[in-house]
Amino acid sequence: MKYNFDEIIERKGTNAMNTDGFREYIFKATKDMVFPYKDEEFIRMWVADMEFAAPPEVIQAIKDRADQRIFGYTKVFDPNYYHAFSNWTKHHYDWTFEKEHLVFSHGIVPALFELVGYICKPDEKVLIVTPSYAYFKYAVDFHNIELVTSDLVNQDGYYTMDFDDLEAKAKDEKVTLCIFCNPHNPTGRVWTTEELKRFGDICLENNLTIISDEIHCDLLRNEMTHTPLAKIFPETDRIITCMSASKTFNLAGLMFSNIIIPNDEIRAVWKALHNDTENPLSIAATQAAYEHGHDWLNQLKDYLDDNFAFTKQYLEQHLPEAVYRIPEATYLAWVNISAYLPNEENLPLYFANNAGVLLEGGNMFVSNSDGYIRLNLACPRSILTEGLKRISEVLQNVNENKACCELQSVK
Repeated sequence: MKYNFDEIIERKGTNAMNTDGFREYIFKATKDMVFPYKDEEFIRMWVADMEFAAPPEVIQAIKDRADQRIFGYTKVFDPNYYHAFSNWTKHHYDWTFEKEHLVFSHGIVPALFELVGYICKPDEKVLIVTPSYAYFKYAVDFHNIELVTSDLVNQDGYYTMDFDDLEAKAKDEKVTLCIFCNPHNPTGRVWTTEELKRFGDICLENNLTIISDEIHCDLLRNEMTHTPLAKIFPETDRIITCMSASKTFNLAGLMFSNIIIPNDEIRAVWKALHNDTENPLSIAATQAAYEHGHDWLNQLKDYLDDNFAFTKQYLEQHLPEAVYRIPEATYLAWVNISAYLPNEENLPLYFANNAGVLLEGGNMFVSNSDGYIRLNLACPRSILTEGLKRISEVLQNVNENKACCELQSVK
């Protein structure tokens, strides 16, 4: 491979959330929280950034921009950025958009917080499907707006939408916005065009605006294809599409995302109220990623596919009662371990204390997620192997202790 995804890069001391911020984020605790493991002993499989170096072409673009030595107030004026991004969407999804519809945000999460306030009145409601990325809920809660949830249907780890339930809730005249994840986090579903069509029809026929978070759209298994929701409904202006290079190329800290708002009224409010200056290094990095990142992404996907296949084989061998399917997208494994720990409410704390593994539990994904852990597989194989080994050993011990107690009770 041209790029070395097996390289282990030390991140501690770089102000990385992954290494230095886990107490606050996962456990809502201070830096004084103590574990049986030292910080450097943890296997980190939690926050959704990667343990891989960004593409060298992106790093070089940042260096070239830094060499210009002035970092004053900056916006995207150069049309080459639009051309780079729209060429990317055309190549990968056979879809483009009008240049004037494109605005920028310091992240998709900040955009959600803004858009909910711009779109919804105080007495209205927002619809999401669950399990869900928690910040969909947080963006709604921030504006004191009621959240309505529709549970996905789970069949042995494969999730589908409950369209009857979704339609019943969309018919509520107070529901005016749906925040949707395409591909879906945490389950990793790549929605089919048929599913997207039925979902969109339900929302649009009931006068809902849709925010489609498509941040994972590039991180597909090799046999999968992403379809932007807006591509299926070219005649409507009520679908806002959110995309970013941040997940794809491990650039989350650069805080730069693409928000495509075709509705003139919503876009006018955005432009009037949004802080629209950008980081000059972020623009240079993102444009370089879209112009030169194709080969790097292809090799990343090969490496991730192998990591997912390795995880499936490892779990089948060592934790046969776990329910796990290789996701169609993302670099996140969604694993049901309720057969081993049916009564454990705080799975992140359990594995931090007992296995020295940092991960996220189902309780972080709003609802319809009990008994699940989410594992970040975007790491070198050696780290993945150690993490799975530690998780498996802990759960195997649980099973052995349970069997011993059952045997004693029989005697």
